[in-house]
Amino acid sequence: MTEYQVWAPEASRVEVEVDGSAHPMTRLPDRDGWWTAVGPSGDYGFRLDGGPPLPDPRSPRQPYGPDGLSRPVDHAAFRWSDTPWQGRPLPGAVVYELHIGTFTPGGTFEAAIARLDHLVELGVDFVELLPVCPFPGRHGWGYDGVSLWAVHEPYGGPDGLKRFVDAAHRKGLGVILDVVHNHLGPSGNYLPAYGPYFTDRHQTPWGSAVNLDAPGSDQVRAYLIGSALGWLRDYRIDGLRLDAVHALADDRALHFLEELSTSVDHLAAATGRPLFLIGESDLNDPRTTNPRQAGGLGLTAQWSDDFHHALHVTLTGESQGYYADFAREPLAGLAKTLTKGFFHDGTWSSFRGRGHGRPFPTRFGHRLLGYTQTHDQIGNRATGDRLAATLSPGRLAAGAALVLTSPFTPMLFMGEEWGAGTPWQYFTSHPDPALAEAVRQGRRREFTAHGWSADAIPDPQAPATVLASTLDWTEPTAAPHAELLAWYRRLIRLRRDHPALTDPDLAEVRVDHDEAARWLIVHRGPYRLAVNLGPAEQLVPTTCTSLLATFGRAEATDDGLLLGSDSTALFRS
Repeated sequence: MTEYQVWAPEASRVEVEVDGSAHPMTRLPDRDGWWTAVGPSGDYGFRLDGGPPLPDPRSPRQPYGPDGLSRPVDHAAFRWSDTPWQGRPLPGAVVYELHIGTFTPGGTFEAAIARLDHLVELGVDFVELLPVCPFPGRHGWGYDGVSLWAVHEPYGGPDGLKRFVDAAHRKGLGVILDVVHNHLGPSGNYLPAYGPYFTDRHQTPWGSAVNLDAPGSDQVRAYLIGSALGWLRDYRIDGLRLDAVHALADDRALHFLEELSTSVDHLAAATGRPLFLIGESDLNDPRTTNPRQAGGLGLTAQWSDDFHHALHVTLTGESQGYYADFAREPLAGLAKTLTKGFFHDGTWSSFRGRGHGRPFPTRFGHRLLGYTQTHDQIGNRATGDRLAATLSPGRLAAGAALVLTSPFTPMLFMGEEWGAGTPWQYFTSHPDPALAEAVRQGRRREFTAHGWSADAIPDPQAPATVLASTLDWTEPTAAPHAELLAWYRRLIRLRRDHPALTDPDLAEVRVDHDEAARWLIVHRGPYRLAVNLGPAEQLVPTTCTSLLATFGRAEATDDGLLLGSDSTALFRS
């Protein structure tokens, strides 16, 4: 027999329907709004006041998709084989972001397991999975998920995710999971039927905010924290990436993120392995990652869009939208992020039309993730074009070197290590025709307003869009991809072998640059990274005693380092 429980504070009568048979539920006297019943184990849903059976908000499995019945999962029944894995802390690591549905043509956890050796040979430490909660249809990015305790069935369901984590751990790879707490998808979201999971007190880009501070918010917070702890405990995930934490509207004295980080730290102590939280935040507020004891929210790290934007403008010359703030002196902007963390640390932002940010504590560069590409920065472009579509291999190599020798925690996006020729576009597979058309037209309106032809915008619903976004695994061994892949492997190995290259103290970083000539030198202890992004060969004023790695042309002379156009050298001074 199975005990079923659900929070439905506004219902007068609740039944649990199991395999077609209804079982009345009774109120729990010591838990306000909670109902309970004991019944047989099977596919189930909750009937509220005589309505149709709805999926369990805490459903551990949705075998028929977001709109179907729920199914119990016995997490203790899975046989783990990763006993030697004790976890590892985030500082000093290299992270690799991937999307299960497009990482391989198979688009499943099992298919991804077959490619883990590639990641081991690359040298990364953590795999960061884009969200895996159920969403409508077969294909999607995962950010419109529902059933926040369950796993997308087409990927392989709960056991598929466990097998992936188990296999990764056996190979020495940690696993980070991207989770979305700031909204639920527009289809398959039954939470409002159960209780006040959302509130009009705050508005977000997705509508009414998740209820973190209005009446009933204690249970909503417990719902989200319970989901987070479940991934870390039941699936042995090592860390969570929290989507757009700036959209978690919460006016309570104890912020939701502080409560979450406290709960995760308690679980880490109980399990004896390091667990961590990474936030996506555009606030440029160091309190996001400051310890709770110092008045912060206690997250381990956050994504650094300032570093990305400065590096992107330096490599591409683009200046539209939020890149405008970095376009006047790109190398100076890049130098500031490498030595100060935030570009906007209280400075004027022309994009926002106001001052933005606060100074970042320079001793803790590892609290910022650095990257040239992410799912957002590629997929939210009109055609999903990667940097490899427009930049030379030399420029790609320069970007990789600036990330992988930085004082930040480096992160790669799947396929960038070989300059993948496949785009990564926005794709959906909404079964609801009206929603599908709304998404299609919304995408077209967004980009035609910025000068794109409507015909140039990939149709999110077209099977060809997700197919085009799937990695081509014949590329890594072919030219010019193989040379770039070898470069990434070399840089990651050097980062691991030379502790000065992982030193997170931004105050110890110095950057020399020439904005007009387009070269820069990053000083990392006894090591130097020299990059020439100019159109001509440059004699860079530095002393080179031994070259560790070069891409392009680099020659040490008595007068300095001779660097070819779009060439990079890592050397000891």
